Amino acid sequence: MPSSPPFGASLPRGWPSRVRSAAIHAMSLAHATLTASRGWAANHWNARFRIKAENERLNQEISLLLEELRIKNERMLRIPAHQRPHYPPVERMAILELRALRGWSVVQAAERFQLTTNTLSSWMKRLNEEGEAALVRLPVPVNKFPEFVGYMVRRFKVTCPNLGYTKLAQFLCRAGLHLGDTTIRRMILAKPSPKKERPVAKSKGKTVIARYPSHVWHADLSVVPTSLGFWTSALPFSWPQCWPFCWWIAVIADQFSKRIMGVERYRKQPTSRAVRGFLSRVFREAKVRPRHLITDQGRQFRADSFQAWIKRLGIKQRFGAIGKYGSIAFVERLIQTLKRDCTRRLIVPYSDAAMKTELLPFQSWYNRYRPHETLRGAGPDEVYARVAAACAKPRFEPRGKWPARSPCAAPRAKIDGRRGARLELHVSYVEGRRHMPIVELERVA
Repeated sequence: MPSSPPFGASLPRGWPSRVRSAAIHAMSLAHATLTASRGWAANHWNARFRIKAENERLNQEISLLLEELRIKNERMLRIPAHQRPHYPPVERMAILELRALRGWSVVQAAERFQLTTNTLSSWMKRLNEEGEAALVRLPVPVNKFPEFVGYMVRRFKVTCPNLGYTKLAQFLCRAGLHLGDTTIRRMILAKPSPKKERPVAKSKGKTVIARYPSHVWHADLSVVPTSLGFWTSALPFSWPQCWPFCWWIAVIADQFSKRIMGVERYRKQPTSRAVRGFLSRVFREAKVRPRHLITDQGRQFRADSFQAWIKRLGIKQRFGAIGKYGSIAFVERLIQTLKRDCTRRLIVPYSDAAMKTELLPFQSWYNRYRPHETLRGAGPDEVYARVAAACAKPRFEPRGKWPARSPCAAPRAKIDGRRGARLELHVSYVEGRRHMPIVELERVA
């Protein structure tokens, strides 16, 4: 008789001890099978096939999320109600807001957040109380800025949770409100955590420094998995890095302005000819060619045909060092941003047209609206076109008694209008994609 398993429920008699690992491997193979079949259906000529494949994938995603939520809720329900962590006043207000938006009854809202109906009813009765003794209230400011500034920053963080403190400060700065990243940290957290500085690697070789726009360009390739991915539990069941398990992404960027000059997707690892076609299209659209092109040492860029073509165009090609950290750090960091702020925030599609409609809006948003830390909050399009940055324009000053000549959070800017401005935050999204926010501030009476 096999020995009892070390974890989980005991198996029926006569069952082998490795049945659990076999079940996990079977699910992994089923996962890979679904990837291939849905990839075929997503690109079928019949629109009904494509819609059905999309519906099945979304239904599966909803089922998995509900199962994940059920597991977490079961863990919390095992704790007695009087021993569970209490919701602070700010979260109580957020729960009541969400209940109003979803149209839940008292019973439904109480079940969702592991509360009693009496507790939720008492919150509603004491909703209009004021002062420090109020059970449900807006967040209390922790600095000299008015109360609405802290509340606005926290709601902005909830709306765009993937943005860090520095990036939040830069978005607000471009909209006209200058706040330091430490100020935003104090508004969101109870205790500020010290900022850790990453060590800068020193390079010993020759370095090409960009002196003006389109002086130095970078080009690189990377792999982005589709919604079901190309992962399996163990070898030898790993799958090749090609469609429908992943997309190959090519990125071209200007080093001086940090601007994305072009982005393209491929179903498999592109050839040297495909990369040359992509570069030619970017040259035509930009109406300019760089003096230097920095790439890694991939076979597409080391091909004799590619090097001869680059030489005929009068472009000097430079290679990053093999195995050396930071040799092509700029474009690698850009690809990391593309994955973090774009592809990992959505269900990566299978069809070419759908993938294109996800990459092109991100390129436009990154160049036009997203502040860049290296550029001190300016946008790549502003630096590339050599125009005034939005963060350098006159700012709003919500503090009524703040001295007019006192400095504000960097970058320094003059006050727009009178001090003590009351502001309202408007956050819109590029084509409805919540991972690409557009931030605007409006003065209200």
